[in-house]
Amino acid sequence: MINIIKTEVQSVIHQEQARIFVHTPFCGTCQLAEKMLLAVEAMMGQEYYHKLNASLFPDFMQEHQIESVPCLITFKQGEVQEKIYAFQSVQHMLAKMLSE
Repeated sequence: MINIIKTEVQSVIHQEQARIFVHTPFCGTCQLAEKMLLAVEAMMGQEYYHKLNASLFPDFMQEHQIESVPCLITFKQGEVQEKIYAFQSVQHMLAKMLSE
């Protein structure tokens, strides 16, 4: 998982396809969701997700109307395609990844 810094946000969003995991460091549910996404990356053998600390990016949170964390937001060339708030299981997240 690749950490995003402030200067990179716009370039990441405008990639052909970007998956951004929005979290806060002290959120237990966020930590569990991150483990699921890391498991998906391990199974696929590649880093697919960018990681964004919601506490450091309040403008991003407001602009993209993120309701809660954890949130996995998928962008396609700068446009929001999907927001996932319920991660359910590793198998569910892997199926989501494979269906894109």
